[in-house]
Amino acid sequence: MVNDPIGDLIARIKNAGMRGRGKVSTPASKMRARVLDVLAEEGYIRGYNLVQKPGAFPEFEIELKYFDGQPVIAEISRVSKPGRRVYTAISDLKPVKNGLGISILSTPKGVMSDNAARDANVGGEVLCRVY
Repeated sequence: MVNDPIGDLIARIKNAGMRGRGKVSTPASKMRARVLDVLAEEGYIRGYNLVQKPGAFPEFEIELKYFDGQPVIAEISRVSKPGRRVYTAISDLKPVKNGLGISILSTPKGVMSDNAARDANVGGEVLCRVY
């Protein structure tokens, strides 16, 4: 049992990138799917598929993206943790690495990147930062 599913997803992606793996699998959930949707829309991963094996829990198979042999996700870090939730208003949200990275937020309008949250003018819980 995992207490922090987003933290587990981030650790799996980070570890697979350090090892140069092309694919990584993680247990399936709606929140993980929404975070993976944002990563795919922003171009940090190639995509992901739902894999159903008989007698096992469903999993997502994530295809990582590489450029010149280096992972596109140079750094991914958890911001809001189960022990300390971090919420921000849209006016207080700063760009990540001068706009080269993104923050992924859980807002009342769904999980979205910081750019989409600025366009929708909503703040929320900062799940992670990617660059």
